[in-house]
Amino acid sequence: MYRFHPKHAPLPIALLAFCALPAQAQDRELREIQVVGRGEGQHYYSDEAGVARAETPLREVPQAVRIVPRQAIDDIGAVRLEEAYDYVSGVNRQNSFGGLWDNFSIRGFAGDPNTGANFLRNGFAGNRGYNAPRDMANVERLEVIKGPASALYGGSEPGGILNIVTKKPQFKAGHAVEVYAGSYDTYRTNIDSTAAITDTLAYRLNMAYEDKGSFREHIDSQRYLFAPSLTWLLTPATVVNYDFEALRQRTPMDRGVIAIDGKPGSIPRSRFLGEPNDGNITLDNKTHNLTVEHEFSSDWKAKAGLAYRTTSLEGYSTEASPRTAGSIRWTTAGSPVIERERRYRDFSSNELAFQSEIHGKFVTGQLKHELLAGMDSYRFELDQLMTRGRSTTSYGLNIDNPVYGQTPLALNTTPTNTRETQYNTGLFLQDQLTVAEDWRLLIGLRHDRFRQEIDNRNTRVRSEQEHHVTTPRIGLSWLATPSLTVYALASESFRANNGIDAAGNAFKPERGQSREIGFKYEAPNKRYGGTLSLFQIEKKNVLANDPANAGFSIAAGEARSRGIEFDFSGQITEKIRVLANYAFIDAEITKDSAANLVGARLTNVPKHSGSVLAMYEDSLAQGRYGMGAGATYVGKRSGNSIDSFELPGYTTVRTMAYWKPNKTLRFSLDIDNLLDKKYYASSYDVYWVTPGAPRTVTLGMQARF
Repeated sequence: MYRFHPKHAPLPIALLAFCALPAQAQDRELREIQVVGRGEGQHYYSDEAGVARAETPLREVPQAVRIVPRQAIDDIGAVRLEEAYDYVSGVNRQNSFGGLWDNFSIRGFAGDPNTGANFLRNGFAGNRGYNAPRDMANVERLEVIKGPASALYGGSEPGGILNIVTKKPQFKAGHAVEVYAGSYDTYRTNIDSTAAITDTLAYRLNMAYEDKGSFREHIDSQRYLFAPSLTWLLTPATVVNYDFEALRQRTPMDRGVIAIDGKPGSIPRSRFLGEPNDGNITLDNKTHNLTVEHEFSSDWKAKAGLAYRTTSLEGYSTEASPRTAGSIRWTTAGSPVIERERRYRDFSSNELAFQSEIHGKFVTGQLKHELLAGMDSYRFELDQLMTRGRSTTSYGLNIDNPVYGQTPLALNTTPTNTRETQYNTGLFLQDQLTVAEDWRLLIGLRHDRFRQEIDNRNTRVRSEQEHHVTTPRIGLSWLATPSLTVYALASESFRANNGIDAAGNAFKPERGQSREIGFKYEAPNKRYGGTLSLFQIEKKNVLANDPANAGFSIAAGEARSRGIEFDFSGQITEKIRVLANYAFIDAEITKDSAANLVGARLTNVPKHSGSVLAMYEDSLAQGRYGMGAGATYVGKRSGNSIDSFELPGYTTVRTMAYWKPNKTLRFSLDIDNLLDKKYYASSYDVYWVTPGAPRTVTLGMQARF
């Protein structure tokens, strides 16, 4: 089996060089002109997405794809990923690992419980390892492909995958500086600058600094983003892109509050149950990405890329002990006390990945083809060390009147000390055929060779597994009218399960199957459109929290998710743009041999959820203004893997407004959770429940020049 390793770099470099060979001269332009800084007047609707790996308009693709463009990100005022995906149907918040990562589910299925959700960054895996919550300063748009994407990208969740597209250099100069001040002593500065260096070389630089307070006691954070990128027009037909991204975040781990007797709201949402003297957890993420795109002709093109990523997470934390299990003990003085434990984590990872693909259009007889063929490979290493100290009495905390500064517990056990290595190589082939004027047939197939090695340093035992996995997909689109499409899709997925169980055994990969039918509408002027889809997904080898061994997972057996989703976006009039979505998802465990959980709902997945956002803009005698509002509804959800308690449903409202007195200056006001709704965003179990933020006000000034 071929294992991708740095010493094999000559092969990817040779392929990159091949793609960069000169070709017949032709005019070459960057595909899109991107707004620098906060913009206005741009549409919410998009009819294409790179995550689909096709040039076919999205209306003809037999799969639901949702785009959140930069304009929507700006209108929402999103600086974190979770604030943006709240406006995508079927995407729900999951356990955030004490605020240290992004985590979400799509159509009921979340990512690995040890490393978070599945997502891509410019088409490369962006979730492996330990990644700080995504900063939106250098994000151009979000693309969500619903349903299995394994036939295109290999291991991924059957519910779908999210692709983060970063801002690209432009040859037209543009520069912006943004400053913000908000509730709880939150301050933020963004810089966005792009211009041509020469006639064939352009740069872009995005930087952000944030000093953020919190409604949570003893919690604040600092983050730094540095993201330069270059675009080089090597020949009229060849483009080389390089981008680097460094993100550092320092913040205490905050597991949230507890749900006493299974009831959230038992203690104030601001109450911190950790230990301030533990200091910060530090996360460092660095990404290098190099791609070469070459056009052989108007019908044939190729692309190749290399990505190298490192992540690290290090620091101490004190957390409510899983042994608390939502209950409390009472002292002789009648004070309620919970148990706590202290942990030290030192996690790190590195990954080297390669992709190459060729895309072509041709005709055979009466059939028109859009062919995609390629391969990708990666080598991923993950080191995890966690030490722990526990005490039944001396390290407890009075939850009514907490007293901090206790003598730190000795870290006398090491429950986790592993080194995991993954190798994967995949070959994929896809053909989208025009079989008649109004019919499109999509056929795709991918084969992966996956190998996993886990060295348990505690037991000196190595676990190994190797799998050869083939994932097909087939879809059909009927262009019923110039605006309406009816489609059907059947596809499969797989995803490797990281880590080991309490007995030291590796988990088999998850396997999924999905069936979907839907309708797509696109206005004749392409200014607005929507998708309605019905789906059913079944998945095997699903991991869940081990109820008998806190901190470990078990293979819960099989799970099923089925439901209905609706998304709509676009420019309704010249002055009004709208986002709207709704999802009904019934997600539950259907087979379980470990803990008799058949019928248990999947964690943090509401049956009903939806959101709407509207923005109105107009001109003044001098300048321009805009105002808007949005609402997000999330229904009640299961709060843990055994479905023993639930989080209540909630609705939050946000408002936003701006005034632009001239072409260079802009002032903004964003209010999130306008009605100050008390809610709980997600949970891991009764002892780790994440409360949502109260009303938050942010003032901003943006200068563009």
